[in-house]
Amino acid sequence: MFDNLSSKLEKAFKTLKGQGKISEINVAETVKEIRKALIDADVNYKIAKQFTDTVKEKALGQNVLTSVSPGQLLVKIVNDELIQLFGGQTSDINLNGNPAIILMAGLQGSGKTTHSAKLAAFIKKKGKSVMMAACDVYRPAAIQQLKVLGEQIDVPVYTEEGNTNPVKIAEGALKAAREAGAKVLIVDTAGRLSIDEEMMREIGNLKKALNPQEILFVVDAMTGQDAVNTAKAFNDILDFSGVILTKLDGDTRGGAALSIKNVVNKPIKFVGTGEKMEALDVFHPDRMAQRILGMGDIVSLVERAQEVFDQDEAERIQKKLLKDQFTFEDFYSQIQQIKKMGNIKDLMGMIPGVGKAVKDIDISDDSFKGIEAIINSMTAAERKTPDIINGSRRKRIAGGSGTDIQQVNQLLKQFEEMRKMMKTIGKMQGAGRSMTKLPFMR
Repeated sequence: MFDNLSSKLEKAFKTLKGQGKISEINVAETVKEIRKALIDADVNYKIAKQFTDTVKEKALGQNVLTSVSPGQLLVKIVNDELIQLFGGQTSDINLNGNPAIILMAGLQGSGKTTHSAKLAAFIKKKGKSVMMAACDVYRPAAIQQLKVLGEQIDVPVYTEEGNTNPVKIAEGALKAAREAGAKVLIVDTAGRLSIDEEMMREIGNLKKALNPQEILFVVDAMTGQDAVNTAKAFNDILDFSGVILTKLDGDTRGGAALSIKNVVNKPIKFVGTGEKMEALDVFHPDRMAQRILGMGDIVSLVERAQEVFDQDEAERIQKKLLKDQFTFEDFYSQIQQIKKMGNIKDLMGMIPGVGKAVKDIDISDDSFKGIEAIINSMTAAERKTPDIINGSRRKRIAGGSGTDIQQVNQLLKQFEEMRKMMKTIGKMQGAGRSMTKLPFMR
């Protein structure tokens, strides 16, 4: 999402590259480029100016150490200020209550219903039982949509057939949640195509009736500054506790994310990064700032991997790799785990230096389809013992997978190279362990 902003900030920092010291002239030129980059990213002009004024003041007030270049110092200052602009620190969700009630608010089309389910799946992973309440009685497909999503994530959905009173439905859902022992109740409310008095009165009544622990405003990042204006209107009525920013994986300038916290003084708590139910991340201001500045986000990448990969399975695969017993069955299993981690390009963007390299490359989530088709076209024996795959077998596999022999050969070659590399690493680790047993290494 922030690819354009990242590249423009990088261009701004180049102004100071090679400079021996910070001066008012070179800082002013760099700051001007930073302000332009923020405004181009759809950040409110006043916020952009305030941001760059602070950066300039701090840059001119610091001496550059001999080990740090002016460019590096300015990157550090901008990173710190971006973190503050995003809210300073990660904001936890309040799940205390009997049950904890989360009221979802936002305009129609913002992804409110979908993100109610995503949030339910997120909370369920934490070991808490969840129930959802379908209180959008205006959009014909909303109740059915929530039911379908509830079935996908195995979370019950409370509905009242024929009842058009959202407050009564919510009160019934609260009673049902308590009877079922649910620890969290997520209430999906009606959205409108635009802010109107009836909508605000209705959601205000829901707030009074439920007294929720959390009111989360769901907003589409692709709506730009309109997102900020809508957030302000909702906050004036609801005094919501946090924001869920959706479609952060989209082709958008992202200024809304940079502006919301500053305008309504409410934290962004979650971001939606894709269509899958798992594509909801806790918002970390420091990690987002690092990604914008091209530093990657290894912590989030590791956290996603830990959520998806089973520890016992990972250890089993590692042992097979080191013993040169890794098969195509194991490889296929690993591909399925990686796919669960989310958007492939988004994952690559979390690796320092890689995001910039792939920003102009179209990387589809279907990237593994060809590999999967080839593996699925192998017999069980071929998957377990790739060495038996001769010329005739390669021809059959290519025909069955809809690929050509060159693609099959390439996959087999890469697979064999990976096995050899892991075998070498295994020997080096074994040698290292043996070395520690020598008297002078103890």
